[in-house]
Amino acid sequence: MSYLGIDLGTSGLRALLTDDGGAPLASVERHYGLSHPHPGWSEQDPALWIAALEGAVEDLRRTQPAFAALRGIAVAGHMHGATLLDASDAVLRPCILWNDSRAHAEAAALDATPGLRETSGNIVFPGFTAPKLAWVRKHEPEIFARVAKVLLPAAYLNLYLTGLYVADMSDSAGTAWLDTGARDWSDALLGAGGMRRDQMPRLVEGSEAAGPLRETLRRTWGLDGPVTVAGGAGDNAAAACGIGALSDGQGFVSLGTSGVLLAARDGYAPDPASAVHSFCHAVPGRWYQMGVMLSATDSLNWLSSITGPTPAELTAPLGETVRAPGPVRFLPYLSGERTPHNDAAMRGSFTGLGSGTTRDDLTRAVLEGVAFGLRDSLDALQGTGARLDSLLAIGGGARSRYWLKLIASTFGLPLVLPADAEFGAALGAARLALCAETGAAPEQVMTAPGTATQIDPDPALVEACAAAHRQFRAAYPAIHAIQ
Repeated sequence: MSYLGIDLGTSGLRALLTDDGGAPLASVERHYGLSHPHPGWSEQDPALWIAALEGAVEDLRRTQPAFAALRGIAVAGHMHGATLLDASDAVLRPCILWNDSRAHAEAAALDATPGLRETSGNIVFPGFTAPKLAWVRKHEPEIFARVAKVLLPAAYLNLYLTGLYVADMSDSAGTAWLDTGARDWSDALLGAGGMRRDQMPRLVEGSEAAGPLRETLRRTWGLDGPVTVAGGAGDNAAAACGIGALSDGQGFVSLGTSGVLLAARDGYAPDPASAVHSFCHAVPGRWYQMGVMLSATDSLNWLSSITGPTPAELTAPLGETVRAPGPVRFLPYLSGERTPHNDAAMRGSFTGLGSGTTRDDLTRAVLEGVAFGLRDSLDALQGTGARLDSLLAIGGGARSRYWLKLIASTFGLPLVLPADAEFGAALGAARLALCAETGAAPEQVMTAPGTATQIDPDPALVEACAAAHRQFRAAYPAIHAIQ
């Protein structure tokens, strides 16, 4: 038997086939574009997702005999996207994506609604789904009037796979329509934005069955038996499943374009004022919390774009010996910030520049600024009671040992590099599919990868990093006041 994990990303789809022990057999990718019709807008045609899925399946069918024995599928999707369907399931307009900021006024209005933060467990960010529908209601009323169902990207693929409107708890928690503690749609939250419960998909846990694969697809794909489609997950919840982060003390730091610090939680302990995201996990009775910064490796990419050398060429002269933070300070708010400031208008800055400042000094400051921004998220998470004993380090930025040593010393926590080549959202989705089809307990299936390297904090740097972080925090209100 085999299982298929689908990672539906913003710029492409990845399909991972595993055996019935969870070991990877093969993976394929398909890429697609997105559009920005106006400044701050980010949209995508859901037909691109279907085409990418079908192309990936065709590749696996052609090259992997085990695909014919497929028994389970799960989709991990990019969160918050608004896919609007009419009564005949026709897509009414391009999906409004997670990184679309047009609904900032609607988000602020919803966020000010009494009881909304308390029920959803979160600030209403412009990227969430609810403010997008409020924007459509105001600016595209003819489309809003025809909306029969609102589906997140993963739920739209679930519809294609099963013919059913069904979504999982972890993805749905990012809409601002879910009572995140009760794990159910909230009529009060829906009503605040002019929505109804019948416009929402049925909710299931990510590790539970959403429904069977449509018979027409089963025959077309050449499958020799019935296939269970799992509830699936939002991308970060699936990534947590892929690295075995289900319980208190487990989590990861992701150094991608944006930066994510995720902590798994055994219970529900929201703190919306801290701008920490508190969402349902993809498995029953668990939650997770995230601190999010919008410009992590993107900050280094920006410095590369204005100075010429590649990011690797910028960091190479620093070596692997981390020095105490210098006088040059970088605020990494190139596109605003989420945790802990919830400030879409804030922008980045350098301070402490002098006639002797070098390019290497700027590079060090950028790496330090990102580390300090992530430390802000760590402080916010710990303020909710989250416990983190160590963190798995993932993402493109985790290739820099200098950066990891700096972050470990700034956090005062060890960082672990995984030995296994395969982990993350696609593997987490495949694990959810296995649980849904076999009934296996998530704790038995979603184990941590082996450790390649553990990077411990440098005792000689911990206090210097803590002092520099305090100066970093003090800079934010001062710079904000003059921008």
